[in-house]
Order: sequence, then C-alpha cells, then structure tokens
Amino acid sequence: MTPRSNVTIVEIPTLNVQRMEVVLIGDSELICSRWSEKAKAQMLAKQMKKAQPKKEAKDPEADFRSSLYAHPDGGYGFPTIAFKAATVSACSQVDGVTKVNTRAAFHLNGELVKIEGDDPHMREDMVRIAMGTADIRYRGGFKRWWCKLDISYNANVLSPEQIINLINTAGFGVGVGEWRPQKGGGYGRFHVATSEEMEKLGIVKMEATE
Repeated sequence: MTPRSNVTIVEIPTLNVQRMEVVLIGDSELICSRWSEKAKAQMLAKQMKKAQPKKEAKDPEADFRSSLYAHPDGGYGFPTIAFKAATVSACSQVDGVTKVNTRAAFHLNGELVKIEGDDPHMREDMVRIAMGTADIRYRGGFKRWWCKLDISYNANVLSPEQIINLINTAGFGVGVGEWRPQKGGGYGRFHVATSEEMEKLGIVKMEATE
C-alpha cells in the first residue's frame, strides 16, 4: 500500500483594504504643463518621419489654456499619479518604509484630482530646451490651491499615520508640477491640512471606510 503523501495547507491572509481621504493645501504655486494636442501631433509626425510644417507664431493664450488639465466635473485638475509618485519618492527620506512596498500598498483613485482655490493665471517663463536654446513658455499656475486625495490602502502594510507622514514629506521635499523641489525648484509644495485649516476653508471630508 502506497503511503499517503503529506498535505500542506496554505492559509492566504486576507487583504485589509481601507479607504481614506486626505486634504492637501498648497504651500507654493502649482505650475501645470500638460502636453497639448498640437505638441503630441508634432511629436508623432516627427517620429513617423513626416515633413514638418512651418513653425507657427506663438499664441500665449492658447499655450496657457492647453497647459491646464480640464476636470470632468468642471474646473481644473491635476494628475493623481503625480502625487503618488511624489509620495513614493519620499520613502528615501523616511525610515522604516521602502519604495517597493509603498508603491504596491496604496493607490490614488481617479485620474485627476480637482484643484480648488484661485483661478489659474498665465505665467511667462524662460526655459532652456535642447542644446541650451532659450525659449518662452506660457503655462497655467495656481497661486493658492488645495485638493482632496481619495486613497485606497492595504492596512496590513501601511497605517494612515505612515501615509500622512509620507505625503507631508513629499509635499516638503519632492512636490508636484514644474520646477518642484525634486527638480531643483520651489514650486508645487504642499502639506496635509489640519482640522482647523479645513474648517476655515469649509472643507468636508468623507468618512474613512473599509
């Protein structure tokens, strides 16, 4: 009689996915630089070896408008992925967490966060492009702004306190948008709003859910 083989029982731990909302308040101007449809079409034409049309005259107003992200609910937004990337980058400044674990342990829901506060204004900035050539760029900037992050996270890996600490660290040392601290600038900085700040702005947060 053949002896019965050993059977290994594997218990798969249940994911503890929870959800919370974090309100961010801008500490410095947020500079937008969305790729315009015109710029994407020109890039594609160049990659396809198509003849390039004659360079058109600059249209500052059109460049300004095309640099902004239209939010589906009206007004303006900003890519949520920028805030996640900033938070993951902040792991190098915080003990006890790694970029790999953090990247997989939380997600920001939606493609765009809605930017609230001041209306955007048109910036005129001198920039350096290929081969050190100077150019003038017209982009949208939000001087006073705030937004809400809708976060889903694995509570077995990260606690709400750790997430908030990482976001605050990201807001101070990494930032989002053009000329942010990560790129040597000082724009796009932010912090997690306190209860007093939210009350002053009249912000209502959703309740944390599992």
